[in-house]
Amino acid sequence: MTERITNFYGQCLGTIETDGNGNKTVKDFYGRILGHYERSSNVTKDFYGKILYHGDMAAALLITQR
Repeated sequence: MTERITNFYGQCLGTIETDGNGNKTVKDFYGRILGHYERSSNVTKDFYGKILYHGDMAAALLITQR
């Protein structure tokens, strides 16, 4: 399932793709991967694998990219 994330003006900031296991991949407007949410470990990681948040904070990766 792909969820499109937009700002107040309707401009697309990026997408969050969820697989069958509940893991999420966050991509920016251009389709570049910003990070992942791993359901099994309940952490959100950036593109390089660094743990940024405990819990599902996938949408925060789109907001903090600027």
